[in-house]
Amino acid sequence: MGNYRLIATSAFGIEGIVKDEIKRLGFTNIVVENGRILFDADAAGIVRANLWLRCADRVHILVGKFRAKTFVELFDKTKKLDWDRYIPIDGEFPVSAKSVKSKLFSVSDIQSITKKSIVENLKDKYKIDWFEETGSKFHITAAILNDEVSLTIDTSGLGLHKRGYREDGNIAPLKETLAAALIKASRWHAKIPLIDPMCGTGTIAIEAALMGRNIAPGLNRKFDFESWDFIPSEVIKEERVKAYSQIDYEKQLNISAFDVDRRVINIAKLNAEKAGVEDDIVFKVQDAKDINTKDKYGYIISNPPYGERLGTEEEIFDLYSMMGTSYKRLETWSKYIFTSNEEFERFFGKKSDKNRKLYNGRLKCYLYQYIGEKPPKIK
Repeated sequence: MGNYRLIATSAFGIEGIVKDEIKRLGFTNIVVENGRILFDADAAGIVRANLWLRCADRVHILVGKFRAKTFVELFDKTKKLDWDRYIPIDGEFPVSAKSVKSKLFSVSDIQSITKKSIVENLKDKYKIDWFEETGSKFHITAAILNDEVSLTIDTSGLGLHKRGYREDGNIAPLKETLAAALIKASRWHAKIPLIDPMCGTGTIAIEAALMGRNIAPGLNRKFDFESWDFIPSEVIKEERVKAYSQIDYEKQLNISAFDVDRRVINIAKLNAEKAGVEDDIVFKVQDAKDINTKDKYGYIISNPPYGERLGTEEEIFDLYSMMGTSYKRLETWSKYIFTSNEEFERFFGKKSDKNRKLYNGRLKCYLYQYIGEKPPKIK
């Protein structure tokens, strides 16, 4: 079935979380770089990584890596790679490119030369002069950083945040992969009560429920690799069957999601139903200032509105002040608040025990962490 060097890409700041996911899935030879994690896998591993990685953006096959300071070098070294190992005679292979701090900086030229080089390679291998590209798609990326070229094929297709449950959204929704990363960073687990007091379309609560039930996030979607000849269909079926067999139907979850907007609560309920976790989350129309619970211990994990997203600065600061006042009722609870606003702690009224810098797209954000009391161990 062959061995492959894979790259899982991620948002900046969560590389360590993705590395832990990859390690738990049993992969080896793991190397962490900025925004990406490299590891080894076989064909079944390509399927497993796409099905199970909750926080990664995409999974790529690394076809080759080399230095190139001229277009002649780029062409010649690209042509030497084993492209026919992946791309069949009728394969469609669009090429995209990016370049940072490199001698070769023209993205359009990098694209066209890489494409031409691959075509010349396949012409020699398949003994034909024209490629109709009517078959399966193999999206190739030529990425150059400090004159180091990485040539990759995207195995995922749509980004891994496209779980298949969220077709509707409200303003500035949080990506599913980043929501999962916030939960992982908090070290929440299924025995702990969880509340998102400003849930929007329910992404944090739904991702927590998927984790709690051990539902693979990629079970309800398709991937580009599913039409590739070198990944047998029986391998794909076997990995999906394994994933279904690992769902925990017995776990008792205590997850609540509130929002003051009835419209988005209705959307959140539909999203949870599509994800198959509608019975695991209590959705309620409620203002965050009215937060209350009978549970003595638990976690608040929330992505409240911030200046770049919603409202005026004054409204945002009033919101943070209200949160500081109302969340005091849950003094034994841990609170994990994700926002880009560097003034959050001042208006919340309390310095965080620690904060973690993460990126939401290009926007620098922080996960402010207030660590509550540890519940007594249950015998």
